[in-house]
Amino acid sequence: MRPFQRSLPMQLMLAREAIMQRFRPHLTAHGLTDQQWRIVRALNEVEALEIVELGRACCLHAASLSRILPKLEANGLVSRRGNKQDQRRIIVSLTAKGRRLFETVAPQSEAIYAALAQEIGPMRLEQIYGLLDEVIGVLAKPQRRVPSAAARSRVAVRRAALR
Repeated sequence: MRPFQRSLPMQLMLAREAIMQRFRPHLTAHGLTDQQWRIVRALNEVEALEIVELGRACCLHAASLSRILPKLEANGLVSRRGNKQDQRRIIVSLTAKGRRLFETVAPQSEAIYAALAQEIGPMRLEQIYGLLDEVIGVLAKPQRRVPSAAARSRVAVRRAALR
């Protein structure tokens, strides 16, 4: 088996952490965590999202969202309301204060992206984006499940019984 540090998930996590080390001080200065900023960024691009869609867009588990959203709401950055057709479904949107925060934080974030591009190289950074898009496109496709040995055995027993 390949060494732990050369496993793809570990390499991607190390790369993410190296990148986030550049952004974290800036986010912290504005009172934001990584996850809170992802939510603000995602909501800034749309009018509103259902909580499930927001979790998917931000790669956040529902349990994490249930802890993060009340804090953002208490700070006046997001609002939550029930869906008119189905009150069990919660819709989240960025408030005016949340949009102002985004406008305040975004320019420095863009400066950090520019510094990353300078350090990595703009063409190389575009290659990285392209490769990541490819990996996501290939691996995000629904996988054809290979039946377990037990499932294959049950199918064989059923087929034999039908003969």
